[in-house]
Amino acid sequence: MTWTQLLASNEIQRHRTSKNELDKLRAVISRDLADASWKGPSADRRFATAYNAALQAAKMAIACAGYRVVGAGHHRISFDVVRLALGKAADPYSDYFDRCRRKRNVIDYDDAFVATETEATEILTTAKEFAEVVEQWIAKNHPSLKP
Repeated sequence: MTWTQLLASNEIQRHRTSKNELDKLRAVISRDLADASWKGPSADRRFATAYNAALQAAKMAIACAGYRVVGAGHHRISFDVVRLALGKAADPYSDYFDRCRRKRNVIDYDDAFVATETEATEILTTAKEFAEVVEQWIAKNHPSLKP
């Protein structure tokens, strides 16, 4: 899939981001990573919160590329199209977070005590790594938007 195809299917829109917008997303990511690190909430809640941090990092990369994901299925689409922005750097993360997306849907809408402690720790570690990959990509490709 290409940006042109995604635009034609109305899954994305053109978008001009700003440092202010990215800084607000950075604040969400920081908050969510901190909250997911706290051992008080359930593994489910920590899992879902770390997942959200990764989703916001993907949103940052897509915004820097000049787009915004819109409409139904935006979580799935975000982890698919972040590959168009980041290239090969997204490969180890896109499929992983798509699998996590499905588990997060069950956690938020259908069942409780779905994520294990190991899974909550793993997604937190991976979300931190992914956020750093996105920040490095921004610093290299969009230096005026880096923190």
